[in-house]
Amino acid sequence: MPAAGERSAARREATGLRLARFAALRGGAGGGRWGPARAYRRQLAEKLRGRELPLGARYHVFVDPPGPKIGNGGSTLHVLRCLEDLYGDKWTSFIVLLIHSGGYSQRLPNASALGKIFTALPFGNPVYQMLDLKLAMYIDFPSHMKPGILVTCSDDLELYSTGLTETITFDKPGFTALAHPSDLTVGTTHGVFVLDPSSFSGKGGLEYTSCRRFLHKPDVETMRQCGAVCVRGNSSQLSSSGDHSDSEMDSECVYTDSIFYMDHSVAKQLLTFYKQMGTLSCEIDAYGDFLQALGAGATQDYTKNTSNVTKEESQLVEVRQKLYCLLKGTALNVIVLNNSKFYHIGTTQEYLFHFTSDSKLKFELDFLPVAFSSFSEKAESLDQSSSVIQSILEPGCSVGPGSVIEYSRIGPEVSVGKNSIISGSHINLKVDVPSNCFLSSLSIKLNDQVKYISMVFSVEDDLKRSVKLLSEIHLLQFFGVSLLECLELWGVKVSDQLFSGESTRLGLWTARIFPVCSTLSESVRMSLKMLNSVQHMSAFKLNGFKLLSVEEMLTCKDVEDMLKFRKEIYDEIRLQRRKEKSDL
Repeated sequence: MPAAGERSAARREATGLRLARFAALRGGAGGGRWGPARAYRRQLAEKLRGRELPLGARYHVFVDPPGPKIGNGGSTLHVLRCLEDLYGDKWTSFIVLLIHSGGYSQRLPNASALGKIFTALPFGNPVYQMLDLKLAMYIDFPSHMKPGILVTCSDDLELYSTGLTETITFDKPGFTALAHPSDLTVGTTHGVFVLDPSSFSGKGGLEYTSCRRFLHKPDVETMRQCGAVCVRGNSSQLSSSGDHSDSEMDSECVYTDSIFYMDHSVAKQLLTFYKQMGTLSCEIDAYGDFLQALGAGATQDYTKNTSNVTKEESQLVEVRQKLYCLLKGTALNVIVLNNSKFYHIGTTQEYLFHFTSDSKLKFELDFLPVAFSSFSEKAESLDQSSSVIQSILEPGCSVGPGSVIEYSRIGPEVSVGKNSIISGSHINLKVDVPSNCFLSSLSIKLNDQVKYISMVFSVEDDLKRSVKLLSEIHLLQFFGVSLLECLELWGVKVSDQLFSGESTRLGLWTARIFPVCSTLSESVRMSLKMLNSVQHMSAFKLNGFKLLSVEEMLTCKDVEDMLKFRKEIYDEIRLQRRKEKSDL
């Protein structure tokens, strides 16, 4: 087996070839037939108008039905219903790529307003977004796929290299899933395949095998007991303890999930089930609740296990048991990609790591420190480990190591610390943005008027954490300081009106603490002053301002105005590049 460096280089080369082929398709008629709401539709329309996507595919945005959250499994069923409503029986002849948008993005809030699938990546002209990269990575699939549904998520990437004559083919009945050799610790947060050790070798680029059982986010002991642990480069089952590092040969690994395909006979069965259920009132997981029913070794035990469920609903166990009965005996085919790597970009820490450190992803995708940006040589300093994406940095500003700036204008007297994220902002005052700062600005519409608001946190703040009582809000942390102390500094009263949404979910996500302003730069100035007051324990009163929570600002976001700001930056950079060319 090649060394780790060679394997990564092979993935880089294979990825480069796929990107080159996709670049040729951008704005062209190809794309097979890959077939929330307003923000997504608007951005899709912009990308098609800018010829950034293949024009031959049909693109749809489907929103979950109103009512309780139904999870990505429920969303999958709902999409099948929408396709049938739109196309009648014709939908069963389509090849469909289904990308789940993935919730509120509380762990990566710069993707909350416009969607994880439109997260900008530090390469390309115009810059690639996750959607473009997904389509590029799957460019070979449609021509080797029978009609069916390929299901993926919007915040992960699968990079892989196969032999020249090897092809990933989705043509078998039932389900077919891609499998990636991963550390055992990675397996605890993913789906893990229990494969028949005699049916594959763990060598070569790819192998087709079948799965005896699928485990959803198992602990290490369960992986061992069920026979899921293998030696890298040798599929034989392990029982003894070994090296858990992500080095290469002779280390233990498990085969984890990423995307899966289902043929139309299965899709039709699931659609019939959905129609018979009437209304779903619980969250179904497309991976946990569909795939755990498959394989000869599947048991019903998982249907009663709700440890990985965010909110247990009374209907959940019943729905799981019905799905188990429906899918039991259906094949789970697995395509083992021996030289592949699964990358997740769903949290601020993962985002900063992959974009700015010497990560394998950065090497394999050839990420740039400055991607489609206007950056003067006179700018004070720009650390090579930072990442600047479609932004304008004026002479005199500085950006610290490990920071990401996207879709922003940074003025001449701005100093950005290390490990920070600045998104959609205009900073034109003399200011030091502290290290580990998360700053993201939104346009919002209030009473038919465009206003601006900027959220600011530490990149380590937990926006998902909540307490149930007002008396417990001292337990919430804002930039390492108790939220209660922060509220005192800002002159914000603790009352039932302090939080938006459900009265039992009191957290940074629902705290009404961010001031609404009349200009983008003013909103940035106010939020940075709030942060400064917390860092220096000095009062900065927010009296007289309308205050919104992150939850509320997302409900009244003005997508048009945010995209207009991005377009202005884009046009200015293009103009400057043309001018530089003509000067030469």
